[in-house]
Amino acid sequence: METTAKFHKDAPINWYRCKVDPKIMHELMQCSDFQGWRQALGHLGLWGVTGTLAYLAFCQITTANWFWSVPLLLAALFAHGTVGSFLGGMACHELSHKTPFQTKAVNAMFLNIFAFLGWWDQIWYRPSHIRHHQATVHTAYDGEVVLPNKLTLSDWRFWLALVAWNPINTWNTLKLYCRRATGQLDNDWYEFVLPAFNTQLRRQHRNWARVTLVGHLVLAAIFVATGHWFLIVIVNLGTQYCSWLYFLCGLPQHQGMTANVPDHRLCCRTYTCAWLPAFLYWNMQYHVEHHMFPAVPFFNLPKLRKIIEHDLPPAPHGLWATWKSILEIHRQQQLDPQYSFVPQLPRSTGTRANDDILEREATLTS
Repeated sequence: METTAKFHKDAPINWYRCKVDPKIMHELMQCSDFQGWRQALGHLGLWGVTGTLAYLAFCQITTANWFWSVPLLLAALFAHGTVGSFLGGMACHELSHKTPFQTKAVNAMFLNIFAFLGWWDQIWYRPSHIRHHQATVHTAYDGEVVLPNKLTLSDWRFWLALVAWNPINTWNTLKLYCRRATGQLDNDWYEFVLPAFNTQLRRQHRNWARVTLVGHLVLAAIFVATGHWFLIVIVNLGTQYCSWLYFLCGLPQHQGMTANVPDHRLCCRTYTCAWLPAFLYWNMQYHVEHHMFPAVPFFNLPKLRKIIEHDLPPAPHGLWATWKSILEIHRQQQLDPQYSFVPQLPRSTGTRANDDILEREATLTS
């Protein structure tokens, strides 16, 4: 058995799966260029609109109108950062699964675009996420999400990053990319998913860091040289601030759930929400369904939910209801650090699938 200091490669887990008619599942697994273009261009377009509004607001600021033009600029930047914070983790997540587009070259193109704009380490994320799907929150196998995960709600820097901009986080991102550009890795999990013997993968990882750094440096230089320096705030840093909605949408995925169990209904959380956060979040609020059937594209997850809903725990509706539950779990974990939430399951009528099936169906190895 191959090991590192913390993680193991073999993950003989037989995951519980709800029953779905094979013909229906075949239809649900079909990728769509139309849906892919619609989502990708819609997300980038919305980010472009908020960025344009922010730049126009900036151009309107004078000593005579600052009392209304500066608040207008801050509101536009708040909206821009809110949309931009989803460009890295969420857009790149689904594109890394290769399920949004039927045309894989287009999928790869948009993955590069979103990863560049979002400062997202796509080369590391791909093998990491394979492991995460194979061995979801199993302590010895999954270093991408580790439970129990503590909520740090009393740190002012945490709140600064959510509602404004924490320059320390941006500085740390730059330092990380500089280290990766020289071939250095960050932690045990990186060493595990980017093993030293895989020199090609290590080279790709190093080169992607260089492309990201040089590309953003060139853009910043062009913005300064042309007198449009404020575009650095909108483009280069446009995914680095106001991550409040990304946090509210993303943390519920596994927060407070049970580790080391072979049932995604117990280690993942599904909730439903309004159309805008669902759009920005690429439908990952259907997280039980996504982990159970990772080959189903994001746009078909609501349909999948309806088909297997009878075999799933109830899903809270809205971020308010979801976070009310999470904060109660947080309160319980402060009293008992080992506490985890166990939802009430219906009478199970499904089957079992091992981790190899999950990897293959997700098309993560193609």
